[in-house]
Formats: sequence, C-alpha cells, structure tokens
Amino acid sequence: MKETSFERTEFHGIRVHVLPTDQFKTFALSVYIGAPLAESTVTNAALTPFVLRRGTEKLPETKQFREKLDELYGAGFGFDIYKRGDYQMVQFRMDIVNDQFVSSAGSLLQDGIAFLADAILNPALEQGAFRAKYVQSEKDTLRKRIESIVNDKIKYAAERCIEEMCRNEPYRLHPLGKIEHLEQITPQSLYDYYRQWLASAPIDLYVVGNTTLQEVLQLLERSLPQLRSANASYTSRPAPIRAAEVNTVIERFDVTQGKLNMGLRIPVTYGDDAYAAALMYNGILGGYPHSKLFTNVREKASLAYYASSRYDGHKGIMTIQSGIEIQNYEKAVDIIRRQLDDMSSGVYSDSELSQTKAMIVNHLRELQDSAFETISFDFNAILSGKERTVPELIAAVEAVTPEQIKAVAGGVQLDTIYFLTAAKGE
Repeated sequence: MKETSFERTEFHGIRVHVLPTDQFKTFALSVYIGAPLAESTVTNAALTPFVLRRGTEKLPETKQFREKLDELYGAGFGFDIYKRGDYQMVQFRMDIVNDQFVSSAGSLLQDGIAFLADAILNPALEQGAFRAKYVQSEKDTLRKRIESIVNDKIKYAAERCIEEMCRNEPYRLHPLGKIEHLEQITPQSLYDYYRQWLASAPIDLYVVGNTTLQEVLQLLERSLPQLRSANASYTSRPAPIRAAEVNTVIERFDVTQGKLNMGLRIPVTYGDDAYAAALMYNGILGGYPHSKLFTNVREKASLAYYASSRYDGHKGIMTIQSGIEIQNYEKAVDIIRRQLDDMSSGVYSDSELSQTKAMIVNHLRELQDSAFETISFDFNAILSGKERTVPELIAAVEAVTPEQIKAVAGGVQLDTIYFLTAAKGE
C-alpha cells in the first residue's frame, strides 16, 4: 500500500477521519462510539446496536432494511462490540461499492453515509420508544451470545481469569454485558439510555476510499445536518496496577480437560515508547507457533493441548491460556513459570527473535491490505493519544533489542492463576 495518511477534522463534535485512496474498489465506512465500562450500563450499550440493526424510521421493517442494502449493490452493514482498555466500544461498519465500478445514477458514497446515519440516529420507534418486538427479540439474541461463552470452556476460562484478576476494575466486565441485567431492560429504558449514550459518547467516523475530506464533509451536511455530538474524547490510562501477590482460583465444572489460564500485569501500553518491545515479549512468550509456551509446554513436555499468550496493549494486561490434563496442573504451572523466568533473564534464541520480528512485521504489512484493518489500526491512536503509522511501528519492531525485551520483562508480574477443573476429584 503506498504511503497515504488520514485527513482529519471535526463535524458538529464528531471526529472525522478520511483516507483518500484508490487501492480499494469499495468505500469502507466505520463509526466508533465508546463509553466507559460500567456495571450499570454495559448491558444496555451491548443491546443497543442489536436493536438498531432491525430498522429505521424510513425503513421500519427489518425486511425493508435488508432490501435497501441489496439495492445499494449488496452493501454490507454490521457491528462489533468489544472492549479496549476500560472502554466498551461499539463499532458500526459499512462497505459499499465505488460508483465507478457500477452504473449508479447517484453517489453511492452519499447513499452509504445516509444509510449509516439513519441506522444509528433514526431508529424505528413506537410510542416514543424502541419497538417492543425488536427489543424482546434482540434480548433473546444477546442472551444466547452470552450463554455461548459459558458453553465454550476455552472462552469461559479466559473470561473468568480476567474477572478474577480485575475484580475491582471495570475491565472485569464482558463487553456483551450480563444475562441478569436483560430482564430489567424495557423498550423505554433502552431508548432513554441510547439517547444519553449518543449525546455523551466520543464518536469517530472513518471513511476509506476514492474520496476526499471535503467531499465527505459535504455529504455529512446533507445526511446529518441536525447532529450535535458532545465532542468527548478518551482519557488516558491511569498508572499501571501492581500485583500484591499471586491470586490462585480453582473452579470446578463438568469438564474432562483442565483449562489453565494466567493473568499478568505489564506496565507498557500502546502509547508507550516500549510498546514494540512489549509486542516482541508477547510474541516470544506465546504469540506464535514457534513461541516458548507452544514449543516447551505443548511440544517438548506434552503438557498442553494448546498454549499461547495474548496482550491487550490498551490495558497493560497479558493472559496465558492452555488446555491440560487435569492431573498435570502442578507440572504445567511450573513449566509456564519457567518460561516467564527465562523471559525475565533474557533467554531468547536468535531464531526466537528473528521469527517473532518476521511474524509481527508480516502481520502489520497485511493490515494495509484491508481498509477496515487500516481503520482499526488508526483508531488505536485516538484511544491512546499516541499517533503511530504502520511503517513507524514496523521500524520500531525491527529495531527492538534483546535488552529492551528484558527491560519489559522486568516489569511483568504474575497476578492470577485460574484453573478450571473437573467437578469431582482432588
């Protein structure tokens, strides 16, 4: 992808980011709406986009809503709900074909922006609230999504480890909310929340494609003339939390394979200069098939069916996840701890260093082949306050030294050991 950069401005309190490029045959539109993770609002925020996708004021029936997308040459519309640090993010996405590739009478980008604006800002209502049948139907959908986490024991163990590790922090909350909150939500209470959410949340609009910032602003004036956002922004992360002592949690369930997860505090986040070294730390520890956890815990010791690590650079947390035979718990904990000790001692082979750099760099280069991945990467800067381009991060990763990785390792602390084991037995 040739070197291009986002053009930015504000429109009625909304941050607008446009990447003019002829690399893609479609326009990629994305809207991020964020809110602090909170027990009282997490389920409302999760349910809201499910209801919004059902219809608009102009297209109140879901069938009409979907037929309109077909009319727009099969445009795609969807959303994601996730957490980034202590924020719950709702991301709406739309992709629509570039006009020059079809015989469209008008501007498809304008149609796409208008559709996205209607879906978010002008929902189908009845008696001044969300449609009751849509709210009830989507409450059932969300309930099944949450229940599916419990049924998938790998996901369940990962979530439970985070819950225990962050039991006094907003990060403990799952972005889809809680089943027990669903029954309390009514069409009116959800609509009231939705209006407050739109009025107070930071909103970012991204457009990637063969357009300009000036054209997008003109289209926004037509589609969103009455919109006024709070012009809110994301606050920087507080000081890193230090683990007082390792917390061990054993939970019993009807399982035949144990799930051993560990939560670690890492005092490096996306906005820090040491971020590239933290990526290398995670990659060498457990990010890839050549990593220490996979090689030593799974391959050499045959103690795990899977073993890997993940790093949330917006929170400063790393998690290790593994599936083991229940009787191998002590052995697995011991050998995983040894990998952490090796990381702290600076025990990295030349092949671990070179392969990890190659994997991270290849992943970053691949991001540039996707409009939505390009958007996602750029949004990291909005959340963290640290602007960083893909080429800059690639250069930083390639320049990381073993000493810099060891410096990151010196700040890593094991916080929580979580083990999901059989309902019966020792």
